[in-house]
Amino acid sequence: MEHPYGYIKDSKVYLKGFLNQEDRVIGEVKESEASTIKYFEDRFVLAEKKVADLKKDIEENQNKGSFLMKLIHLREALMNYDALGNFVPLIEELDQLEEYLNEIIHANRDRNLEIKKELIKEAEGIKDSTDWKETSEKFKDLKMRWIKTGPVAPELKEEIENAFQSCADEFFDNRKNYFEGLALQADENIKVYEALVVQAREAFAMHDAKQAFEISKKIQKQWKESGKVPAERRQPLWDEFSKLNNRIFSRFKRTMQNDRAPRLRPFEVVKKIEKLAEEMSYLAQGDSTPEKISKAKRLQAEWKALPPKKPREAQQYSRLFVFFTDVVFEKSFLNKLARSKYDNFHDLSDREKNQIKSNIIKDLIGRDEKELSTVKENAEKFHSHESDFETMLYRKLGAYKRKLDVKNHILKELSNKN
Repeated sequence: MEHPYGYIKDSKVYLKGFLNQEDRVIGEVKESEASTIKYFEDRFVLAEKKVADLKKDIEENQNKGSFLMKLIHLREALMNYDALGNFVPLIEELDQLEEYLNEIIHANRDRNLEIKKELIKEAEGIKDSTDWKETSEKFKDLKMRWIKTGPVAPELKEEIENAFQSCADEFFDNRKNYFEGLALQADENIKVYEALVVQAREAFAMHDAKQAFEISKKIQKQWKESGKVPAERRQPLWDEFSKLNNRIFSRFKRTMQNDRAPRLRPFEVVKKIEKLAEEMSYLAQGDSTPEKISKAKRLQAEWKALPPKKPREAQQYSRLFVFFTDVVFEKSFLNKLARSKYDNFHDLSDREKNQIKSNIIKDLIGRDEKELSTVKENAEKFHSHESDFETMLYRKLGAYKRKLDVKNHILKELSNKN
């Protein structure tokens, strides 16, 4: 049986040769020659559709060059495709499409080459920069733009890639060498800081407060002039260094004050403290006023001017002075808190004001009681044989208890007014 593009011989279906190909067997007769011919004609329709679909994809997509390999594979497949039909126009159409795509690819590669040459110029312009952070970000941006730019001609690829990479390598090698140098310098600088901390310890241990203070000033100046080190390495040293120098200064200040202050005999100190306690006790009575706060601050200044070590006979008056000082300033704080919570506080009656302050102080007492309870629980869980820790813990508990005593004193006074 004959067909325009093939024939049947000995129950085998042949496709006539085209484009210098010989006739070849593409199948066998199954049911009848007519149905077999129809089957292979339908397969040719599928081949035509594949070519049409590819052409449509190329027309509709911007990145047309990406379809080149698909076109080549389709053309190779058509040369060996089992179907009956005229393959020559399909092959010729694919040849024309390939020529079209090659022109586009060539133009794209020329454009990509120009873009990448510009990127290389940018890289050359910043490769010697020492602004490490900003320039690192710029190189990251250049790298992203380089990747997004399409390929250049294969024969130029290695040359153009090496030119760009050499700029990036030069910058990042310089950055690496710089930070390695910084790390070495930091190791040397940290030794200077460590030595200054040792000098601060030695100064703090001196008995002569004035001499210790002079050394403290000198080493603080040296600290400011010392080189850079990473903050995480410098901070622990600074914490100890600053603490020691603060203590040296505080001791020097007390020494100077004691030297300037007239020397009081022990019984005179006791009398002075007794007088200060009585005056502060008077200020602690009634409502807080700006005048009382000002007077309380003056009494505090007189207290600080007294010798740090008080006579044993003055201990009771000392405790009273501290207690009533806390009462004065706690009342001032309570007034501020009440005014901040109630805009019309000034317009209320004394009874209403006292009631508001009573409610606030009760809340504060509740909070302090919880805090004291937590401190006690933590103290029971954590035991230390170090005397400094025990002293610190004792003082902390004492401070919480005094805070509660002060607030309860004020609450009692407010309750008596209602």
